[in-house]
Amino acid sequence: MFLLLPFDSLVVNLLGISITVLFTLLLVFIIVPAIFGVSFGIRKVYMKTLLKIFQWATLRIERGAKEKNHPLYKPYVNGIIAKEPTSLEEEIKEIRRSGSGKDLDTPEFELSDIFYFCRKGIETIMDDEVTKRFSAEELESWNLLSRTNYNFHYISLRLTVLWGLGVLIRYCFLLPLRIALAFTGISLLVTGTTVVGYLPNGRCKEFLSKHVHLMCYRICVRALTAIITYHDRENRPRNGGICVANHTSPIDVIILASDGYYAMVGQIHGGLMGVIQRAMVKACPHVWFERSEVKDRHLVAKRLTEHVQDKSKLPILIFPEGTCINNTSVMMFKKGSFEIGATVYPVAIKYDPQFGDAFWNSSKYGMVTYLLRMMTSWAIVCSVWYLPPMTRQCDEDAVQFANRVKSAIARQGGLVDLLWDGGLKREKVKDTFKEEQQKLYSKMIVGNHEDRSRS
Repeated sequence: MFLLLPFDSLVVNLLGISITVLFTLLLVFIIVPAIFGVSFGIRKVYMKTLLKIFQWATLRIERGAKEKNHPLYKPYVNGIIAKEPTSLEEEIKEIRRSGSGKDLDTPEFELSDIFYFCRKGIETIMDDEVTKRFSAEELESWNLLSRTNYNFHYISLRLTVLWGLGVLIRYCFLLPLRIALAFTGISLLVTGTTVVGYLPNGRCKEFLSKHVHLMCYRICVRALTAIITYHDRENRPRNGGICVANHTSPIDVIILASDGYYAMVGQIHGGLMGVIQRAMVKACPHVWFERSEVKDRHLVAKRLTEHVQDKSKLPILIFPEGTCINNTSVMMFKKGSFEIGATVYPVAIKYDPQFGDAFWNSSKYGMVTYLLRMMTSWAIVCSVWYLPPMTRQCDEDAVQFANRVKSAIARQGGLVDLLWDGGLKREKVKDTFKEEQQKLYSKMIVGNHEDRSRS
């Protein structure tokens, strides 16, 4: 046995008291409120304090830049090229009038027509509305994170000291606290769902499973200091339906699951994720696919159809974009989940980038790096809107229904509604997109010629 000196004994006692106090505070202010779904309002006070600090820092940057004649970077919200919504036929007609003086009455190809396609190509290169959706949006104000504003450079000693203090708070206090909370939430999720999984099916199991999931997701939300505002909760998804939402980040799942009880859909993974999936499916009917099954569209559709036809089962949570978009727009929805014929519950998610950028650029950052960035941000602030349920109309196909749902989500969340496929993040443009422009042009030429022939 080793004998402790008086000083060593004092250090051990102080360390034990500190750990006890820390876990007591975690239990009282975080874990217990997460169990009952209540909040003491501490995070909102924290958010308002941060906003005042950010405003002061931004004003100081602007004043310092003015004194030193530094040009300030201002992000282009609507693009760098002013565009008016005009058709191919109208633009080519205008080019012909200003050039050769001819109209579209002549069915032949005009050399001046190529200027339309040249201009469109140059505009796309200069102001690509697709590629910029896969990079973090630039902030007009500075939030004391050097990764979020191009205007970040030395202005004054006070501002630099404030930034350094922010680094210490985020990495030395918030990061360890958040890691502890995340570990607690994941551990309770695995343990709780495993235990609940051994109970016989019935109301008791369903009740316990629901509250274990909600409790653990709420703890994980607090691990990110997430401040979420939910709107129109009366429209929350119900059993036998499909919840579809725009996709910015992997934490979208936690954001929604901390306010509702969903059946998840996804591929079976290995490692820690696989352990969590196997534990969760014991407690409630999630829909997991083997890697070999994911590409079988008919099998996926069959499994999803069987799930939604059972009105006692949970609503399925799906992100139809299939990839993360940078919180500025909504891209093409895959039609698979809209072919099933179930009631669709649209949800719009919009993050406030002032406190931390939630977008996951999977081409640039791995999951571990991304989570580290999340946990060293000030907070994750977002709004969630539950839209009224939507059903497929008689004269609609799956693509039209998907586009109608997508437009509703974009409109509610203040996002740009784009027709482009999010798969362009990693793939080349399909030939069908190029052929579409060729067909429009040929139809314009041939169509005009046919109209004159009939007359």
